Amino acid sequence: MAWYMYHMVYIKAAQSGASMAAAPLYCVCRQPYDVSRFMIECDICKDWFHGSCVQVEEHQAVDIDVYHCPNCDVLQGPSLMKKRHNWHRHDYTEPDDGSKPVQAGTSVFIKELQNRTFASGEEIMRRMKGEQVTPRYLERHGFNYPIGVTEMEGLGLKLPPPTFSVKDVEQYVGGDKVIDVIDVARQADSKMKLSEFIKYFTTPHRPKVLNLISLEFSDTKMSELVEVPDVAQKMSWVENYWPDDSFFPKPFVQKYCLMGVKDSYTDFHIDFGGTSVWYHVLWGEKVFYLIKPTPANLALYEAWSSSPNQSEVFFGDKVEKCYKCIVPQGTTLLIPTGWIHAVLTSQDCMAFGGNFLHNLNIGMQLRCYEMERRLKTPDLFKFPYFEAICWYVAKNLLEMLKELREDNCPPSTYLVEGVKALISALRTWLKREVTEPTSEVPDHIRPNHLIKELTKEIRYLEEEPVSGSKPVKSQGSGCGVASGSNGCPQQRQAPKVPSNLDILERHTREVLRRLEVGPLEEDEAFCAKVHGKLNKVSTASAAAAESLDDNHLRLMLVNGRIIRCKQVLCSPCRERPTSPSTEEAIQGMLSMAGLLCSSKPEKVASPQKPWWSSPGQCSPLEQREAAQHQHRLQGDKSPMDSQGNSSEAWDNQGLPSPLNRSHGSSPETDYQYCDPSMSPPLHPSKRHAPNPPPISNQATKGKRPKKGMATAKQRLGKILKLNRHSRVFV
Repeated sequence: MAWYMYHMVYIKAAQSGASMAAAPLYCVCRQPYDVSRFMIECDICKDWFHGSCVQVEEHQAVDIDVYHCPNCDVLQGPSLMKKRHNWHRHDYTEPDDGSKPVQAGTSVFIKELQNRTFASGEEIMRRMKGEQVTPRYLERHGFNYPIGVTEMEGLGLKLPPPTFSVKDVEQYVGGDKVIDVIDVARQADSKMKLSEFIKYFTTPHRPKVLNLISLEFSDTKMSELVEVPDVAQKMSWVENYWPDDSFFPKPFVQKYCLMGVKDSYTDFHIDFGGTSVWYHVLWGEKVFYLIKPTPANLALYEAWSSSPNQSEVFFGDKVEKCYKCIVPQGTTLLIPTGWIHAVLTSQDCMAFGGNFLHNLNIGMQLRCYEMERRLKTPDLFKFPYFEAICWYVAKNLLEMLKELREDNCPPSTYLVEGVKALISALRTWLKREVTEPTSEVPDHIRPNHLIKELTKEIRYLEEEPVSGSKPVKSQGSGCGVASGSNGCPQQRQAPKVPSNLDILERHTREVLRRLEVGPLEEDEAFCAKVHGKLNKVSTASAAAAESLDDNHLRLMLVNGRIIRCKQVLCSPCRERPTSPSTEEAIQGMLSMAGLLCSSKPEKVASPQKPWWSSPGQCSPLEQREAAQHQHRLQGDKSPMDSQGNSSEAWDNQGLPSPLNRSHGSSPETDYQYCDPSMSPPLHPSKRHAPNPPPISNQATKGKRPKKGMATAKQRLGKILKLNRHSRVFV
């Protein structure tokens, strides 16, 4: 059996070797076919040759009519070249009978373009200094128009000196690197080695116009010589959101070197994925033809891009306005999302540039991507793993929105609208996966859960705004931007407004200090003095406490217990009903201490002359409560007898109700807080057990008292320990 296995392995190896030997060999190098290398067929011997072996570049092959290989060249003579019959068509062999229009990129087209009249780019250009172009500026004012920068200081852009040449590029990148170049006259791309392009660029006589616009050098030594602008680095999705452990390779689209000879032209286009672009002309000059991405212009652009005669129609003629912007040496241009543009190289030029996705125009970026899909744009000309980066961004934006909601910081409109557009796109892509096997959903992301959570955050913003928060602001004026750690810009925090609980605590401290001296005098001078002290707040919160007078409290205590609570206007000492927020604070504090009881509203004898109009008078309720206290001290009657078995005080209840709000004709709302010892006797079946059974630890395991509960009891404890006075107003 072992011999059989060995024998079978030997036979398979022999068959494999025979198969390899039988593979056809080509070219003078006698190598098998390699799909990655350009080859040309000899029209005489019908053999195939590698272009690099016979010194024929791919862009040159289209000009050969009959090719003779080196062997056949000896007998048949040199190859025959195509004859030119026109200068305005991509196929220059077509007869020039004047029946066909000019096509983009041809020499005739370039001359006509230079003679055209356009609107000035200064109408839409934003001229700024480098130090002004920051993420904060764009977040506040938007990034909707091109920005031109001539003063580079503060931009954060690092570049080689203007003496940097194309040969220096070859030295840093490597001459063997295969690049894509554009044959401008045919508007077709082809591959060649960088060394061959540099040789072409430095030759005085150039038989054709070649343009290099896709040399990304992030993985070369030249990358150390270039640093992208700070605004592009800080706002970039790839730099901020792409994880290091991603299954997909990280896209590198931030560092391009563009080298074009005079009359190079790139027809109207939108950069892949709707990315924003930064350009800097190191030497030479470029001319940009810019069109605003309005809905109408985008619809026209999509129709023009899909038309069979696209190259014969100048898109600038189909829109209302096309702007011409000249970018000379030393100038940086930033183009926003979705702007349709064409580029003419008016003289030999070297430029550096890059693309970046960001949060400011998410909706437009997604619209451009979907347009590319409808136009069936090849993957080579699309943003690498665009859908994957969108999933990563969605995950991070969810965390950002949650943090902003917790911080009571409303996100900016651009972020909210962007998240809405992102949710819609993610849902569409999930449905598409049913029919398309290729998926760019990262493994560690739960797509349906992520979409659900994002939708929930948007619903919070639209239907349940955070109490006290400002409404969602306009473009760039809110939180939720890329500059902060949690998406909120670094802003100076507003002074903290003292809460009702803080006011009550300060009030209680003042009462304790006064009671140590003696009974308080009830005159307006003392009232102003006390409230004047309560008005003192820290310097940090002084600006935010201008309306502190509205929150002053007046408390009435009987036998050390709070009987009445009202809000007081500082000067003169007038009372008014407590605000709902103050009521809730006092209600919660006293109910936790077991001091809260209710009564029905007392009718005021004379609405024209309230009981509180005179400092020396008390309300009927206060008089009755004071009488209660006096009877209790004398031991004559029980609390129930002192009230004449009144059902009003206890509201016909055996137990005190936690809260009873007055809905009578009185304009005020009173809370009456009673000493538990003054409560009516309970039925034996309702009395508390003298020694209640201990609560099981298992039942309370892992539970804590609510936040603020202990503090409230401690504060009221100070009041309960006061020296007992017959009647004290504070």
